[in-house]
Amino acid sequence: MRSLIVALGFLTRLPLPRVQVSERDWATSIRCYPLAGLIVGAIVAAAGALGAARDPWLGALAALVSWIALTGALHLDGLSDLADALGAAHGDRARLLRVLAEPQVGSFGVVAITLQLLAKLVLLHELPRGGWWTLPLVAAAARAGPLAWARWLPPLKPGLGATLAGAVRARDLAGWGALLLVAGVLQPALFAALPLIGLYGWWLKRRLGAINGDAHGAGVELVETGLLVMVVALG
Repeated sequence: MRSLIVALGFLTRLPLPRVQVSERDWATSIRCYPLAGLIVGAIVAAAGALGAARDPWLGALAALVSWIALTGALHLDGLSDLADALGAAHGDRARLLRVLAEPQVGSFGVVAITLQLLAKLVLLHELPRGGWWTLPLVAAAARAGPLAWARWLPPLKPGLGATLAGAVRARDLAGWGALLLVAGVLQPALFAALPLIGLYGWWLKRRLGAINGDAHGAGVELVETGLLVMVVALG
């Protein structure tokens, strides 16, 4: 329960009990990221279903706004930073890392956030009838990605992020991977989760050779959108 509270405290803006968090607590909370995603997705689905009872576009907008509000745009910020770094690098790794460390949002980041929000809005509107129940599964599956990426890719720089890899055990990956396959039986679109997570990790290894918090956040956003595409396509 403590790890879940720490995970929710980091990944969401939900009001939670205040707990003392050590570096180890923060690192091991990554094992509960998919559970945190399940909770986020359930709240987003409820907001969307309530709005959709009035109008489908209202439902899509309610779901999107609640998604952003719940996460505090944490993952969107990572997507923006990664887009700025890649757009400005022009093949220069040193420049890519320098831009990635800058707090300002550039034009590439603005475009990435805009396209991501538009994509999610349209996909939420196009969900199959009664398809809101799939959102908790989508959000949980996307948050299984950081476990795989932290284990697979070295940290971009020393720090708290460097402790994540050691916190992810082989049984964590096996357990969540098995649960994703079970979820695929309920919603076949979820079978795409593991390939999407693997493809993003492979791409990141080629472009950065490592991972940081921004890359984790960007990956969560991209996997969520990819899974929504699959839900709509198979609906």
